Amino acid sequence: MNNPSVARLLEETADLLEIDGGDSFRIRSYRRAAEAVEQSTAAIAELVETPERLLEIPGIGKGMAANLQAAVRTQSIPLRDELLARYSPQILELMKLPGMGPKTVRLLWDAAQIASIDALEAAIRSGALSGLPRMGEKQLAKLQKGIDDYRKSSGRFRIDHVEEAWLALRSFLAAQPGVETVTAAGSLRRGRETAGDLDILVTGSACEPGATTALVESVAAYPGIRDLIARGENKISFYLHNSLQVDVRLLPAVSRGAALQYFTGSKMHNVALRQRALRMGYTLNEWALARVDDGSVVASETEEAIYAALELDWIPPELRENLGELEAAQTHSLPRLITLEDLRGDLHMHTHATDGHNSIHEMAEAACARGYSYIAITDHSKNLAMTNGLNEERALEHVARIRAVDHALGHAPNLDANRRFRVFTGIEVDILADGSLDLPDAVLAEMEIVIASVHTGLQMPREAMTERILRAIENPYVRILGHGTGRLLLRREPYELDLPAVLRRCAELGVAIEHNAAPERLDLCDRDLRLALELGCRLVINTDAHDTRHLDKMHFGIRQLRRAWVTREQVLNTLTAEELLAALRPRN
Repeated sequence: MNNPSVARLLEETADLLEIDGGDSFRIRSYRRAAEAVEQSTAAIAELVETPERLLEIPGIGKGMAANLQAAVRTQSIPLRDELLARYSPQILELMKLPGMGPKTVRLLWDAAQIASIDALEAAIRSGALSGLPRMGEKQLAKLQKGIDDYRKSSGRFRIDHVEEAWLALRSFLAAQPGVETVTAAGSLRRGRETAGDLDILVTGSACEPGATTALVESVAAYPGIRDLIARGENKISFYLHNSLQVDVRLLPAVSRGAALQYFTGSKMHNVALRQRALRMGYTLNEWALARVDDGSVVASETEEAIYAALELDWIPPELRENLGELEAAQTHSLPRLITLEDLRGDLHMHTHATDGHNSIHEMAEAACARGYSYIAITDHSKNLAMTNGLNEERALEHVARIRAVDHALGHAPNLDANRRFRVFTGIEVDILADGSLDLPDAVLAEMEIVIASVHTGLQMPREAMTERILRAIENPYVRILGHGTGRLLLRREPYELDLPAVLRRCAELGVAIEHNAAPERLDLCDRDLRLALELGCRLVINTDAHDTRHLDKMHFGIRQLRRAWVTREQVLNTLTAEELLAALRPRN
């Protein structure tokens, strides 16, 4: 259980208390605790054995410390379990619908004992909700659309949520006697933006034939399991509390490579690879690559050996989608894909000047600690009032503060002269409905990095949205286009847009296209990233961090770039600070 996981349990408990009509002070205490845990730089899972250290966290008293201990040890909180039993475990799913808060859920419960999405949909269709406060025709239609959209994504999980489950399971499995390797496969290893399940491969003496019983029993006792689906000698399947299905396979070490290849590749990649094997006189399955004529094993222990036996270069997992990777592997023309280590900076982040949680200096220090050479501070502009966006006067004052931090870091006595750290002035300026920007050119001229993004009016017709963005990027101070399609994974569809027209014009003007690495966005998607490169665009990859810890989310975006066959040469923030500024659109 990492800090975000614990915070989410606390938030869910607060939501359930509010649904239950609980005391407002108690509700606030859980919400304050959730925020404190989310912001804490100390790992809660490491503090639970020393409760006095938990009490050092602001907002955590003895009672809440006990809740944190329960959360880490059982992956739940006693009050949360009590309230879920009173209503239904599915009531939390209702909260995932757009615009559905605790008060509305309470209204639905009081009116018709509704505690699930299925029950809500049935009530909408039967007319049982007509006449309820705030439940007019428009609201009911909105709720139905929210249900429809949710069902489209039903069974899918954001990749960061899958990774969170994977990391917890990896630690648990690796600690079991006789386990030597624990590896993720499937969609997670391929870097998909969402996944339907989690595949885990385990090897070691406890996984050898005839020796798996003890390990199967240990896995079945994992505290995060909600329901066991099946368990056998070599496989155990279960649902976690968040409904993610997990399949754990216990393998002899000799078959690890074959299994890793089999359970990683997409269906079409594996079909194409098996067909190639058959043409060469081999069979390929999760146990081995073997000869058809006598069944003798050709390769099985490593993926590299299997691909080599099939006269192919090893194919990075992110490329295994049957999109030309086999042909490239055969002709030794696979690209050298970008890696996290190739990046020298992050050009999109927010501070507490608007809706971020840290100062300019704290963001800079955190980036420097991660090995970066530069960042850009790009707080919101005034149109986003909910984020305390910067108006003209505040934006210029903010520029002065950024420059002061840049100067201070550049002259720090303990800084290597060859590693001058830069803090670029910047802004994420809003693209207004008519395509104008919500800060004047005189202010934008003071910024080194201007990112233009759409945040409001997302329902515009396709032609109008396209014209809106095309007009915005004509502004000579815009150097990067952010939030390319405005999507939020599993929550909000991309806005209607003639994306090829926008990308083509960005390429002509020299406006870089941002890939937003935040796992709730991952925008542009891998398909659109390939299109951007085909049309001649240059890319940047940024975290859109609102907290120093968000800088660690860059790897989610790197996976999408790799899935799009992107190399380091195609991404501008692999360059030095001086090279980056020279490569971006020239400023007037």
